[in-house]
Amino acid sequence: MSLSRLAMAVVGNQIDVLNPFDGSVVGTVPEMCAAHVPHLLAQGRSGAQVCAGLPRYRRAQILEQAARNIERDAGSFARLIVDEAGKTIRQAEKEVKRCINTLKLSAEEAKRNAGEVVPFDAYEGSESRQGWFSREPLGLIVAITPYNDPLNLVAHKLGPAIAGGNAVILKPSELAPLSAIKLVACLVDAGLPASVVTVATGGAELGKALVAAREVRMISFTGGFVTGEHIARGAGLKKLAMDLGGNAPVIVLDDCDLQSTVESCVSGAFWAAGQNCIGTQRLLIQASIYEVFRDKFVALSKTLIAGNPAASSTDIGPMITVQAAQNAEAVVSEALQQGARLLCGHQREGACYTATVLEKVDHASRLWRNEVFAPVVVLEPFDTFDEAIALANEPEYSLHAGIFTNDLGKALSAARRIDAGGVMINDSSDYRFDAMPFGGSKYGSLGREGVRFAYEEMTQPKVVCVNNLC
Repeated sequence: MSLSRLAMAVVGNQIDVLNPFDGSVVGTVPEMCAAHVPHLLAQGRSGAQVCAGLPRYRRAQILEQAARNIERDAGSFARLIVDEAGKTIRQAEKEVKRCINTLKLSAEEAKRNAGEVVPFDAYEGSESRQGWFSREPLGLIVAITPYNDPLNLVAHKLGPAIAGGNAVILKPSELAPLSAIKLVACLVDAGLPASVVTVATGGAELGKALVAAREVRMISFTGGFVTGEHIARGAGLKKLAMDLGGNAPVIVLDDCDLQSTVESCVSGAFWAAGQNCIGTQRLLIQASIYEVFRDKFVALSKTLIAGNPAASSTDIGPMITVQAAQNAEAVVSEALQQGARLLCGHQREGACYTATVLEKVDHASRLWRNEVFAPVVVLEPFDTFDEAIALANEPEYSLHAGIFTNDLGKALSAARRIDAGGVMINDSSDYRFDAMPFGGSKYGSLGREGVRFAYEEMTQPKVVCVNNLC
């Protein structure tokens, strides 16, 4: 795949993209800096005019064709995700399927969400007026994406933006940018004018300069809280949409289907090596079934194979870097020093960290209070339903939560009382369908993703009102 457009006007250093498992070089991309931003903005400015001029049917055709192209090349996309992000091949294949769906949903949104009629005559004094509002593009959007879903999370920004007639400067994670670049090339092959999406690869200096650019109308960011706060401080007067971290609680009541609940919670905790903002981190288990649930959960966790993500037998691939695995190891070690009990795992080899389960974790510890973003889960018993809700709501931020029960009343009560962006009933916290609204609650919640909702964030209403004086 040619990176000539990406490298245009870029001189200097290159970024090596490394395989998290074996450290081999998967590819290289230019390392851009603040000095390149004027060129990137000029290209984005041109792209905004071009995309706004594309009729809706054409935007939809391009997105649909890109989805077909990716489906045809699904194996290549999946292998690239494995190589640069360390996801297991099974997980990568699922991400590719989700990306295809995201683009198809975006194509549908381009065709149907154009605005609506305003009933002016419903209000006294406006009887002679009629009109409507349309949804118009914002213009130039900066999208900053993470490494943990290097294809589908990019599609969640590009698809709705293109459907809405916007141009995008895309800054993928420098740790895993190749899937994003391949997706952009696929969109261009499907007929998208090349100026509509401009890829910018580089570090924090580049991101800071892009965020501060006055002509950028929106920042769409998925990543961590610290970076999100820096973006909010430096962005100025523009729209912000942010998907930040989580510390997902899942409540397990004693009337649940025990075996299926265990299996779902193991998947929710350890999918993508725990590098999942809605991954299950705190399992809150009713005391009457705590020991039997714990023993089944630990036994199943111990069967998970950590290692080479390209092997079909592997359940947990490497974390994105050795440093990330070392950080997770340090947080767990700190919790153990504070009195936590290790039930399994806590073994690291390079960037691979085994499925780790703890109990008796101090509620003042970093492991309980913060997002660990690693294959680590905490088990905690509770006595009363009210206690479980209070424990679930302890952190100051929340994306998803879950509850397992056969009691519909308690399930709906939990859905009402848990302060989270989404509550999954009889599903682990990490369930996500690409059409549903997705975002956080409490501190750090800004906007929503999910194709329709991101599309609406990335467009603005324009009212047309006709005063019929005849």
